[in-house]
Order: sequence, then C-alpha cells, then structure tokens
Amino acid sequence: MTHVSMTPLAALPSPTTAVWQLGPVPLRAYALCIVAGIVIACLVTEHRLRQRGVAPGAVLDIAVWAVPTGIIGARIYHVITSPEKYFGTGGDPWKAFAIWEGGLGIWGAVAGGAVGAWIAARQLGIPLTVVADALAPGLPLAQAVGRLGNWFNNELYGGRTSLPWGLEIHRMDPDNPGHALRDDANQPILEPGLYHPTFAYEALWNLGVAGLVFALDRRFKLGRGRAFALYVMGYTAGRFWIELMRSDEANRILGVRLNVWTAGLVFLGALIYFLRVRGPRGYLIPIDAPAPAPVTGGDVSQVDLSQTGKGSAATVAPVGYQVVDEEQFTAYRETGVRPDGPAADDAAATDDQPAGHDDQPEGHDDQPAGHDDQPAEPDRLSGGAEAGAGGDRAAGTGAGDDVDASAGAGGAGGRPADRDN
Repeated sequence: MTHVSMTPLAALPSPTTAVWQLGPVPLRAYALCIVAGIVIACLVTEHRLRQRGVAPGAVLDIAVWAVPTGIIGARIYHVITSPEKYFGTGGDPWKAFAIWEGGLGIWGAVAGGAVGAWIAARQLGIPLTVVADALAPGLPLAQAVGRLGNWFNNELYGGRTSLPWGLEIHRMDPDNPGHALRDDANQPILEPGLYHPTFAYEALWNLGVAGLVFALDRRFKLGRGRAFALYVMGYTAGRFWIELMRSDEANRILGVRLNVWTAGLVFLGALIYFLRVRGPRGYLIPIDAPAPAPVTGGDVSQVDLSQTGKGSAATVAPVGYQVVDEEQFTAYRETGVRPDGPAADDAAATDDQPAGHDDQPEGHDDQPAGHDDQPAEPDRLSGGAEAGAGGDRAAGTGAGDDVDASAGAGGAGGRPADRDN
C-alpha cells in the first residue's frame, strides 16, 4: 500500500470523500455534478431556442420529459451491457434499480432523452430537429461537468503514467461507500503509482466539442439536426481514443471494449446523417401570437427574442408554430405579416416533413366563384393547433404542414451525464 505521505509531489490529487450527510439525507458529489450539468444544458438550450422564435420557458417543459427518460435510458444501457453485475452468479437483480451506486451510460442517456424530448416537442408543436440543434453545444458542456463526479468517486481512470498530471487514486471503502479506505493511523490509502485521468481528458474534450459546435453553427447556420450530428461526431471521436485508455472492467467484443465499438458505429451514423441531410436552419413563428416589435439590422440568428413582446401575449406559450426560413423570419419580425405561399412551403418541407407533404391535389387552385372572398388562412399548422388560431377556416385546410406537433401549451424533457459507460 502507498500512503499519502509517500505520494510524489507532481501529481493530481483525488478527493477522499464523495458523499456528505445533511442530516439523514446523503449528498452525493456525482449526483450534484449531474444536476449542475443539466442546469447548464437547459440554460444554453433555452437561450438558443428563444433565438429561433420559441416562447420563453419551453426548455423546462422539454426537460420534464427528457431528463427522467434520459436517466432511465442510461440505466437500461448500463444494465444490458453489464448484466453479470445484476443477473450473473452472485448478482442481485434489485441492484439494477440502485442508480445511486453508479452505472449510467451516455449512449442510453441520449437515446432515452431523445424519446422524452420528442414527446415534449410534439406537445409544444416544435420540430425535434430544432430542439436537437439548440441542445447541441449545451449537451457536451453538461457532460464535461458530469465527469467531475468521476473524480470525486475515484473512478474511470486510465493506465499507469509518470506524467506530471498523473492522478492519485484512493482505495475506496466497500463498507462505507463514498469514502476512502483508511489505515490504522486513519490515513487514506492510495493505489500504487499514478494514473491517466481519462475522465478529465473527456471533460476537456467535451469543452472543445461545445466550442466547435457553437462556432460552426454560428458560421454556417446549421439546421435540420445537423448541429446535433456535429456534436455526436465530435463526442464519439474523442470517446473512441479515450475509451481505449481506460483500465476499468468492461465487456469486450473481439478483445475491444464494447464502448469503443459503440463510439465508432455512432460516429459513422452521425457522419452519414450530416452529409446526406441538407436544408436551411428553421425558425419558428407562433401561430396565435401578435407580431413582435420590428427589429432592424444585425443577424437575426443572434437576436435574443426574449427581448421582444414582453408584457404581451408573446410571452404566453403558443398553441403551435409555423416553420419558416431566416429570410421569412426576418420579414415577419420587421413587418408583422405572416409568410405564406411557395417560399414558406419550401422552408417547412425541409424540416421534419415527409417528401411531397406540401403538394396539393390537382385543381386545388381552381376555386368556385366567390371563394376568394374567404379570409386568408395559414397553410402550415399542426392538426389541432388550427382550431385555436382564430378565423373561419375550412375544415382540414392546411392541417399538419409546418408544425411538428398538435396544439398544446403543456409539454415537457435535457440529458444527464454518464458514469460507468
């Protein structure tokens, strides 16, 4: 055993405690790091959604769904990929529910969180790709903060190293979880030597991915989920080589850690999506809100819409949204005139809509005499959002063209950082 007094001076220390008691309630450093990461991701996503025209507070409705489903997905992935801990010889199936003991997989977290975000987006009338692109730089920031929990837990480190940033690892007490094992002199016991802090490598890499996504999205105005695909490619590229450095136990396929295979396959999927999908960034116009005050000059993608419509109906969650491109969005904000016609149809068709969705049957323009005396109708409303938009509308007209979901001010779902996977 190597004790604290024998530790080399050029080393990164590790905490000896990862759990603190607040009366009968345990405060776990890992859980606090995950919560902090979720808060950061929500703040970033809220700001970016509002820049795209979404009403204030939508991210909370999304997080209500995405955070719980993300945690469930993360745990399911961990249990499936490490079944021997729970269902093997000496395993305890009930431990599969003990998430406070660790075991959350990022791959399951993203998949589960996506399901929750999709449910919330449908309720809010927001295309899922708009939510995903808004989340893209916030998610790696959340992961970077979440990785600090691994430092407190003295886990997920790599092999031995003599580098100046080699990490001290405490031997943790199995009978007192969250605390280092101590010797007869009450000194914390260290594992021999120093180790690569692979969790720190991943945290730093994630900060770089967040900066990359933010810069390229600002420069090229990525849309239709391409900013999120860029995040996935950046994260998996780093996870691939970092995973190869880790020394903790893991299931293997052909001698290679399972998560290395997963990172490679997910990278290829994101790359294919990024290369094949095209289209402008989508912006959203509430279908039942008054026009905002005109804004002149500047890049509309960098304008914070939270500064418009304060004290008006614009601050109330709309029943749905119309998807438009940047030019139409700018014109709407300057004139208050809702875009309509072929240009708006093209913008909608590029965001979460099936091919041919906007094609009208033959003869659609041949109207009987007097038909033009009817009030103008928006073409791209979700089926169900139309009813609250006002006006005497013909039944079924324009249902489902631009809005990804049915009307509703409710909603909910964000994504937790991972631990063991």
